[in-house]
Amino acid sequence: MPQLLRVATAGSVDDGKSTLIGRLLYDSKSIFEDQLEAVERSSRERGDEYANLALLTDGLRAEREQGITIDVAHRYFATPHRKFIIADTPGHEQYTRNMVTGASTADLALILVDARKGVLEQTRRHAFLSTLLGIPHLVLCVNKMDLVGWSQERFEEIKEEFRQFAIKLDVHDLTFIPVSALLGDNIVARTENMSWYDGPSLLHHLEQVHIASDRNLIDARFPVQYVIRPQKQTDADLHDFRGYAGTVASGVFKPGDEIVALPSGFTSTVKAVHGPGGDVIDEAFAPSAVCIELADDLDVSRGDQLCRLNNRPQVGQEIDAMVCWLTEQTTLSENNRYSLLHTTRSTKAQIVKLDYRLDVNSLHRDEKAESLSLNEIGRISIKTQQPLMFDPYRRNRVTGSFILVDETTGNTVAAGMINGPTLKESRVVWHSAEVSREERATAGATVWLTGLSASGKSTIAVELERRLVAAGIPAYRLDGDNLRHGLNADLGFSAEDRAENVRRVGSVAQLFADSGAVAVACLISPYREDRDRVRAAHEAAGLKFVEVYVDTPIEQCEARDPKGMYAKARAGEIKGFTGVDDPYEAPASAELVIRPEDGTPTELALRIMEVLDR
Repeated sequence: MPQLLRVATAGSVDDGKSTLIGRLLYDSKSIFEDQLEAVERSSRERGDEYANLALLTDGLRAEREQGITIDVAHRYFATPHRKFIIADTPGHEQYTRNMVTGASTADLALILVDARKGVLEQTRRHAFLSTLLGIPHLVLCVNKMDLVGWSQERFEEIKEEFRQFAIKLDVHDLTFIPVSALLGDNIVARTENMSWYDGPSLLHHLEQVHIASDRNLIDARFPVQYVIRPQKQTDADLHDFRGYAGTVASGVFKPGDEIVALPSGFTSTVKAVHGPGGDVIDEAFAPSAVCIELADDLDVSRGDQLCRLNNRPQVGQEIDAMVCWLTEQTTLSENNRYSLLHTTRSTKAQIVKLDYRLDVNSLHRDEKAESLSLNEIGRISIKTQQPLMFDPYRRNRVTGSFILVDETTGNTVAAGMINGPTLKESRVVWHSAEVSREERATAGATVWLTGLSASGKSTIAVELERRLVAAGIPAYRLDGDNLRHGLNADLGFSAEDRAENVRRVGSVAQLFADSGAVAVACLISPYREDRDRVRAAHEAAGLKFVEVYVDTPIEQCEARDPKGMYAKARAGEIKGFTGVDDPYEAPASAELVIRPEDGTPTELALRIMEVLDR
């Protein structure tokens, strides 16, 4: 059975989204003759000299008259390889809410750029919204290549400009495809007009993009929607039947699995899993609609959640979340009260705090904002009357999302994405040390070795730690790989996770330095801003910070490649690898820059110790 791919399109007004979808439908022979005749007739009435395929998706009269997309139009089609649902979402910034709702369930975001105009604010806006909504695959279609003479140079300029912006976002999979939606070049079939492009056509990429691994099959989550009890008790086998119906949010459920029901905490095992027709099935996984029968008769009702005994969601009433405001009748402000709908649970909720309003064009945070109005996005703290069983949105889009409903009108006013539990800032107090730095036997410091993978950082760090300890100076090496086994085991390699990785290591290093030890931090830390933030924290605390840039050419790093990472990155097996498809920002003013020809690891360690002495 062909897999289903949900696609959301986005881009600025008149970038050609509707035309592109129409071209996909037309060239893949997925429209009926009467539909094509209606489009041709409407095109003639508009004065177009060609069949305007955009009219296949622009269904509202206002859209046809203005030539823009306002509502979210869905189109369904299939090829022998895959089924597709394509959402044509609005491009204009005043319809951000429509894009949020249209893209919330998408597997892939298709962002169009006019080759003449390049990357605009709306392009960045939609890219950010796509990553905020957790869409795992992103395709940038550079459209209207025919109007720039099929220029490879122009395509590469746009590609590099967008890539630099995407570095700041959590983009797992990014693909660039040059197309002409109007003429059909590179939409369904490869074109000879861009012989310099050796990638796939758009349809071929959509057919082949791998989405099976995007499903969360680890965290078993089953929000109970309805308790099934037979109404007629004539069948003895059904007399004591009790089943829990709902849709699997993530993970896998099968007979014999140990489960716990939340929030009660009662445990049992899965006796049977029944499919939509009532037949017993071997297992159920997202997004299957099933009925689960348990071995024990538990008090479980709508809004409760079944999960694995040793893999539970977080349970709490104080939530930190990002929200998009969807209505112009009211605004979101602190202390406002709403009904909150999360999976199958409904509860009352209060806005405790508006942390900031986010400008999705510049990514600037307005921490002085007092409200959110139509189409605005912000970060809030919210308290619910009943506990929610949730996961962070980036881990589970079902248990990590919610909507807010105005209790007076019954209108949906906001869509929310959960970050996690609200931090209890009021309970966290800094306790000053009773032992001053002057009373300690040694003065601490942090040595921060940064550079490409396989540049030699670890070898130098090992020798530096050994030399310091031999000289009677307490020291400890904070190796980036070692820390990812424990302290940072939950982090990936997106720009956001890399920043958090550096922040955590910097905080630990600062504690070591405050204790009088020398912390030897050794990690790639590719972004200058992240390293500078650690330096500023040390300097604010009056602690010495020595940045050492191990400047080894990438050719030498690849030749060493002890873990085989460069080879995998070049083969496309690893995405976002520093130096290959992710940038490395060299320090602007490191205390020491060392290169392979500068000496042996021992000699280089001694040079670092000299800098520490100074």
